[in-house]
Amino acid sequence: MNQRLTAEQLDDVFVALADETRRAILLRLSSSEARVTELAAPFAMSLNSVSKHIRILERAGLVSRERSGREHVLRLEPHRLTEATEWLQSRQRFWTERLQRLQAVLDEEAPVSTPPSKGQRRP
Repeated sequence: MNQRLTAEQLDDVFVALADETRRAILLRLSSSEARVTELAAPFAMSLNSVSKHIRILERAGLVSRERSGREHVLRLEPHRLTEATEWLQSRQRFWTERLQRLQAVLDEEAPVSTPPSKGQRRP
Protein backbone atom coordinates (compact mmCIF):
# COMPACT_ATOMS: atom_id res chain seq x y z
CA MET A 1 0.00 0.00 0.00
CA ASN A 2 1.22 3.47 -0.78
CA GLN A 3 -0.75 5.21 1.92
CA ARG A 4 1.28 5.97 5.00
CA LEU A 5 -0.38 5.79 8.38
CA THR A 6 -0.33 8.91 10.48
CA ALA A 7 1.10 8.59 13.98
CA GLU A 8 -2.43 8.72 15.40
CA GLN A 9 -3.68 5.97 13.06
CA LEU A 10 -0.69 3.81 13.91
CA ASP A 11 -1.32 4.35 17.63
CA ASP A 12 -4.97 3.35 17.15
CA VAL A 13 -3.95 0.11 15.39
CA PHE A 14 -1.48 -0.86 18.11
CA VAL A 15 -3.95 0.02 20.88
CA ALA A 16 -6.56 -2.14 19.17
CA LEU A 17 -4.16 -5.05 18.76
CA ALA A 18 -2.94 -4.82 22.35
CA ASP A 19 -6.08 -6.46 23.75
CA GLU A 20 -6.71 -10.22 23.65
CA THR A 21 -10.48 -9.81 23.18
CA ARG A 22 -10.02 -7.53 20.18
CA ARG A 23 -7.48 -9.91 18.65
CA ALA A 24 -10.00 -12.75 19.09
CA ILE A 25 -12.66 -10.66 17.33
CA LEU A 26 -10.27 -9.99 14.44
CA LEU A 27 -9.43 -13.68 14.22
CA ARG A 28 -13.13 -14.56 14.06
CA LEU A 29 -13.74 -11.94 11.36
CA SER A 30 -10.83 -13.27 9.31
CA SER A 31 -12.98 -16.27 8.39
CA SER A 32 -16.17 -14.36 7.54
CA GLU A 33 -18.26 -11.33 8.42
CA ALA A 34 -20.43 -11.62 11.51
CA ARG A 35 -23.20 -9.89 13.43
CA VAL A 36 -22.26 -8.15 16.65
CA THR A 37 -24.28 -10.67 18.67
CA GLU A 38 -22.36 -13.55 17.03
CA LEU A 39 -19.07 -11.91 17.90
CA ALA A 40 -20.15 -11.36 21.51
CA ALA A 41 -21.33 -14.95 22.09
CA PRO A 42 -17.99 -16.55 23.09
CA PHE A 43 -17.09 -13.84 25.59
CA ALA A 44 -18.12 -13.76 29.24
CA MET A 45 -18.96 -10.06 29.11
CA SER A 46 -21.92 -7.88 28.32
CA LEU A 47 -22.89 -6.96 24.78
CA ASN A 48 -22.14 -3.35 25.73
CA SER A 49 -18.55 -4.30 26.66
CA VAL A 50 -18.04 -6.16 23.39
CA SER A 51 -19.46 -3.14 21.55
CA LYS A 52 -16.78 -0.96 23.17
CA HIS A 53 -14.10 -3.30 21.86
CA ILE A 54 -15.67 -3.18 18.42
CA ARG A 55 -15.67 0.63 18.43
CA ILE A 56 -11.95 0.60 19.18
CA LEU A 57 -11.41 -1.75 16.23
CA GLU A 58 -13.54 0.52 14.02
CA ARG A 59 -11.62 3.63 15.09
CA ALA A 60 -8.40 1.83 14.15
CA GLY A 61 -9.85 1.01 10.73
CA LEU A 62 -9.50 -2.73 11.33
CA VAL A 63 -13.21 -3.50 10.96
CA SER A 64 -16.15 -1.92 9.21
CA ARG A 65 -19.82 -2.07 10.12
CA GLU A 66 -22.86 -2.30 7.90
CA ARG A 67 -26.25 -1.61 9.39
CA SER A 68 -29.38 -3.22 8.09
CA GLY A 69 -32.28 -2.34 10.36
CA ARG A 70 -31.35 -3.58 13.82
CA GLU A 71 -28.64 -5.87 12.49
CA HIS A 72 -25.02 -4.72 12.61
CA VAL A 73 -22.70 -6.82 10.47
CA LEU A 74 -18.96 -6.44 10.85
CA ARG A 75 -16.19 -7.35 8.46
CA LEU A 76 -12.43 -7.34 8.68
CA GLU A 77 -10.58 -4.52 6.87
CA PRO A 78 -7.18 -6.12 6.27
CA HIS A 79 -5.62 -3.13 4.50
CA ARG A 80 -4.95 -1.38 7.82
CA LEU A 81 -3.11 -4.44 9.11
CA THR A 82 -1.08 -4.44 5.91
CA GLU A 83 -0.19 -0.78 6.41
CA ALA A 84 0.87 -1.39 10.01
CA THR A 85 2.94 -4.41 8.94
CA GLU A 86 4.66 -2.31 6.27
CA TRP A 87 5.49 0.31 8.91
CA LEU A 88 6.98 -2.37 11.18
CA GLN A 89 9.00 -3.82 8.31
CA SER A 90 10.38 -0.38 7.42
CA ARG A 91 11.50 0.11 11.03
CA GLN A 92 13.07 -3.34 11.01
CA ARG A 93 14.98 -2.54 7.80
CA PHE A 94 16.06 0.83 9.21
CA TRP A 95 17.44 -0.63 12.44
CA THR A 96 19.02 -3.64 10.74
CA GLU A 97 20.91 -1.33 8.35
CA ARG A 98 21.94 0.98 11.20
CA LEU A 99 23.22 -1.87 13.34
CA GLN A 100 25.11 -3.39 10.40
CA ARG A 101 26.80 -0.03 9.72
CA LEU A 102 27.68 0.32 13.40
CA GLN A 103 29.15 -3.19 13.42
CA ALA A 104 31.22 -2.38 10.33
CA VAL A 105 32.61 0.75 12.00
CA LEU A 106 33.40 -1.16 15.17
CA ASP A 107 35.10 -3.92 13.19
CA GLU A 108 37.29 -1.34 11.39
CA GLU A 109 38.28 0.42 14.59
CA ALA A 110 38.86 -2.63 16.76
CA PRO A 111 42.59 -3.23 17.28
CA VAL A 112 43.75 -6.66 16.37
CA SER A 113 45.27 -8.15 19.47
CA THR A 114 46.64 -11.53 20.22
CA PRO A 115 46.07 -13.11 23.56
CA PRO A 116 49.14 -13.11 25.81
CA SER A 117 51.08 -16.35 25.87
CA LYS A 118 51.41 -18.26 29.08
CA GLY A 119 53.46 -16.50 31.63
CA GLN A 120 53.22 -13.14 29.87
CA ARG A 121 51.39 -10.25 31.38
CA ARG A 122 49.28 -7.81 29.50
CA PRO A 123 50.67 -4.29 29.41
